[in-house]
Amino acid sequence: MLRAYPQSWFSWKFRILDESDRDIATIDIGWIREDGQLKLGEKTYRIYREKLFGGAFIIQGDGQEMARAEKPSAFLRSFAVTYRDRQFKLQAASAVVREFRLTENDELIGTVKPENALMRKAVIDLPDSIELSVQIFLTWLVLVLWKRDQESSS
Repeated sequence: MLRAYPQSWFSWKFRILDESDRDIATIDIGWIREDGQLKLGEKTYRIYREKLFGGAFIIQGDGQEMARAEKPSAFLRSFAVTYRDRQFKLQAASAVVREFRLTENDELIGTVKPENALMRKAVIDLPDSIELSVQIFLTWLVLVLWKRDQESSS
């Protein structure tokens, strides 16, 4: 199980900690576009959206696409995720909560949820069968939607 903590009160840059509370990665959500960067150990991954105002979200490492996530609807808090030869659905647990559930073939396999109701800290419980960089990409997608929700309520 991993956890994500914002680096400061107003920041959308997060530290990712492992179960031993060691920093293992940082992720950053861009201010202007929904793009970002993942630093995991010595490696840097690019996270971006195909088009300025639409298209799939992609994580790229060493110039290769590792996973992609598409929003089936602008009105739903969900993504259809393709990773290797697997298909997942990452979606809000309900319309009023910030918890997101990852399913494969309609079976719950993981969650990304707030540590508590009022904070942006996240608890990440995703399967080890998904590469760590892609687990953090899935977390980044959830944080993007949390950021959208916060900006729309301001």
